This record gives sequence, C-alpha cells and structure tokens, in this order.
Amino acid sequence: MDKDGIRKLAEDPRFISGIYNYCDRWCERCVFTSRCMNYALSEQEFDSPESRDIRNQAFWDKLGGMLSATLDMAREKAKEMGIDLDAIDTAEIAQQTERIHEMAKEQPHSRAAMKYVGMVDDWFETNRWLLEAKCDELESLAQADIPGTSPDDDAVRIHDCIEVVRWYHHQIYVKLCRAASGTICDEFEDLECIQKDADGSAKVAIIGIERSAAAWAALLSHLPDLERSIFHVLATLKHLLKQVDASFPNARSFLRPGFDKTDDFE
Repeated sequence: MDKDGIRKLAEDPRFISGIYNYCDRWCERCVFTSRCMNYALSEQEFDSPESRDIRNQAFWDKLGGMLSATLDMAREKAKEMGIDLDAIDTAEIAQQTERIHEMAKEQPHSRAAMKYVGMVDDWFETNRWLLEAKCDELESLAQADIPGTSPDDDAVRIHDCIEVVRWYHHQIYVKLCRAASGTICDEFEDLECIQKDADGSAKVAIIGIERSAAAWAALLSHLPDLERSIFHVLATLKHLLKQVDASFPNARSFLRPGFDKTDDFE
C-alpha cells in the first residue's frame, strides 16, 4: 500500500484512533477488529497465504513496501515541522535506546516476568507426556459415550487454557520491558517519553497476567495430578502482579482507546 492508501485508511471514521497501541495482538479473539486500522491494513496487504508466510519472499516484499511508505510519510511530516532527520545523531540515539532497554530488562518485575517465561516453557516440556495422556483419556471417554460426562467440552477447555497461557507468557515480559523503558527514559534529556504510555503497556501486561492466572486455575481442575507445579506457577504470577502494581500504581486506571473508553463509540 502506498502513502495515499495509508492516509485514506487513517481518515476512515470507523476506526478508533490508537486502539492498536494497547491491545494484546490477539486479533482472532478481539471484538474490535472492524474498528482497528492496523487489522484492516494487515488484511488488505497480507491477503494471501504467501504474503502471510514469513518464509516466503512475498511476505518480505509486502512488509518492505509498507515500511518504505511509512518512512516517506515520517520524512514528510518532519519536514513540515522543520525537522531535518538527516541531521539527527542516530548513533547516539541508538546507544541511548540500548542503554534504556538494558536497564528495563534488569528491573525486578522484568526479571520476574522472564523467570515466568522459562517456568512456562519448562512446565510444558516436563509435562508433555501427561498432557498427551490426558488427551487420549478424553478421547476414549468420548468414544465410550458415558452418561454424565462431557469429555469433548473438557478437551476444548483444556486447549483454550493452554492457548491463553502460551499467548501471554512471552508478551507479559515484552510489555513490562516497554513499560519500564517509558519510566527510565525520562533520565535522558534528549528523549521525550510519556509516563502515561508506560502505564498503558503495564496495563496490558496486568491483563495478560490475570488472564494467565485464570487459565492456570482452570487447568488445575482438569489436571489434579499437577497441583503442586500449577500452584507454584500461580504463586509466581501473584508475586509478579504485586510487583507490577507497585511499580505502576496508575496502570489500572489507564483508559485504553476503545477497550476502556465508551465515548469512542459516540
């Protein structure tokens, strides 16, 4: 899509401005896709199996075209504002950005989130055989058609819980690093950052933590033999949530466009 196409899409009144900045990127489960410019742009540009496959050159051609158009628009906007992008010391900014990123990764909540990432990966690797056995058990129960049982429903619930855990376990860390970067970059005078943006990223992380905890709790009812390990995961998430709430006390009150603000629909 060229610059004019992107501008036309951005002017479409059906889209909620900035809704994609504070979402969890799970478009398949989002009720706002019809009001999200990013989703519409993705559907228009990546409209074939080839263009959606990162192993295919068509994907990279599409992505490269979008990035080129976006860069051209950024240069035009900078020129209108009297900013010479070529005069900016990009090397210095890159160094500052890297310093901020490294500091963000070392924050207690970021380290705790990374610990959770490893814990989840280890849990699924360790218990893969038991999960497979559970699937076989539910399949056998379904074939037996025993009155009073609902193995198919149980299988769907287990699969859904696993999807939720897998979707968020890396994202929580990423969002917390972004939130931490927002608070740290105020120390660098040449970078303009807004604490409000950090609160928005932290809120997405909080949502991911709470949904993950709910998914683990639901798994517990289906996998009682793994009670001890699941309780350990839940305790880790509870501790992480306390850290995030303490580090970002305004995060929960942050109003995400569309998701938390009803006036976006007026």
